[in-house]
Amino acid sequence: MTYQSLYRRYRSKTFQELVGQEHIVTALKNAVTEDRVGHAYLFSGPRGTGKTSTARILGKALNCLDLQEGGEPCCECDSCISFTDGTSYDLQELDAASNNGVEAVRELISKVALGSPGKIKTYILDEVHMLTTGAENALLKTLEEPPSHVVFILATTEPHKVAPTIRSRTQHYEFELLSSDDLEKHIRWIGDDAQLEVTDEMIHYVLRAGGGSARDTLSALEQVVTAGGVPHDGDTVSVILSGIAHSDPTLVVSGLSDAIQSGRDPRVIGEALISRLRDAFLVGLGSSIEHLSDHQKTQARELQEKAKLATLTRAIEMIGGALIGMRQSFDPSIDLEVALIRLTHPTLSTELSALVERIEILESGNLDFSESISNEVSSIPPAVLSPNNESVAKASIESEVPVETSSNGSERIQEAWDASKQNLKGLSKALFKELSVTLIEGDVIFLAAPNETHRQKCNDRLHEVTSALKDRTGQNWTIEIVLKDISTPEKKSKDQKISVDDEISIVNVESLEDAPVDAGDELSVISKSFPGAKIIDEET
Repeated sequence: MTYQSLYRRYRSKTFQELVGQEHIVTALKNAVTEDRVGHAYLFSGPRGTGKTSTARILGKALNCLDLQEGGEPCCECDSCISFTDGTSYDLQELDAASNNGVEAVRELISKVALGSPGKIKTYILDEVHMLTTGAENALLKTLEEPPSHVVFILATTEPHKVAPTIRSRTQHYEFELLSSDDLEKHIRWIGDDAQLEVTDEMIHYVLRAGGGSARDTLSALEQVVTAGGVPHDGDTVSVILSGIAHSDPTLVVSGLSDAIQSGRDPRVIGEALISRLRDAFLVGLGSSIEHLSDHQKTQARELQEKAKLATLTRAIEMIGGALIGMRQSFDPSIDLEVALIRLTHPTLSTELSALVERIEILESGNLDFSESISNEVSSIPPAVLSPNNESVAKASIESEVPVETSSNGSERIQEAWDASKQNLKGLSKALFKELSVTLIEGDVIFLAAPNETHRQKCNDRLHEVTSALKDRTGQNWTIEIVLKDISTPEKKSKDQKISVDDEISIVNVESLEDAPVDAGDELSVISKSFPGAKIIDEET
């Protein structure tokens, strides 16, 4: 007999052999025993969680000639044996990933009405989310009202991509990743049954590599058994993680160098780091980590105690970004190395999360970090760092929100505004194109609009602008839009003309005196005041 991989050799053949998914097993067994099996099911969940195996077991139970108590197939009758061997005419499987067109579905539908040796013909459509729109439409009518001897079972890893019209015609069961305890029992049993030499170290490794997937776990088990041991990268990954937790660039660089020199691919190292960081992040949030082994749980808790949630989050983001950058990099190790150095050397990063970390370190009384802040303050040009604003400049470095102390700050904000409005779209870009920064007060930026109508239209789209500025600067800003001839919302410009009403309000009425009696009438007074003026009688 030819060799079979472990995951094929130990594929579940009965409901009882299925690992995990108790809620689904119970529902299907009840449906079989009570003769309430639906005409169409949708099985969704991560890969390797038993979707296709469960579909085959259900089809086997529906055609079993000697159904056992509890809805279990006997696995001994001719029908069960043909299902196990994959030769049954009552089981039709279609891989929708490679047969996703209309013609493939039409051919399947044309055979639905044909009879078969067994009681129920079972159609399994794997990766059904890959069907084209035309194929989905061709399937709809038959899926809604199939012949009484037909049951459709659709399987997918991405249920959100399945058309709502198809989902509404099925009973949807969601498969979950398997717990670490269930998987550990399963692989230990397989190790004993297959007479494999499996160590605790191997079990810890394959459970992490499998990530809750039975198929991936068994594939990893087969690999380490064949190799005679697990890859020894745990120490180097732990060194890098320790460097991240303690913000030590030396540790991460040495750990990464050792890992790469041992032949590890930078992408594999990055993925291992993200996996460990995610475990610690889940512990910090109090989320379930039942899919981890006891050893992995211990590692996750130890890392979570060393690193704050903000550090873990930023590490996952930066290493994840490095993994994306590796796709087009001529040397992937550089992407990962730069990410790790920036991650462990906060003064090299301008991200808001890095500033938060620096504040936390400062509050903890770390003298070395306090000295680095003093160095940053001393590096500010003397023209800016005058005795009156030295404390303000230092506060700017230590605080999460920068405090502007010079025209350089305004220039930087103006540059950020110029870049941000270029990222706007459509009408928003047109409206804000000509608006410039006229004043900055704290976290409020004043923009000047040419007229009231323009100002109102811009006000309706302020949320887009504030979002663009936040993405650019990492800071929340309040934007006020004023008219061009007004420099602030409350103060008039120095060179603005005083209105007639303002002029009148300046005059002290009590200081006014009546004109002399011999001054003459009103007309004579006016003509004396304006020599050469002529009086015109309107009646003439």
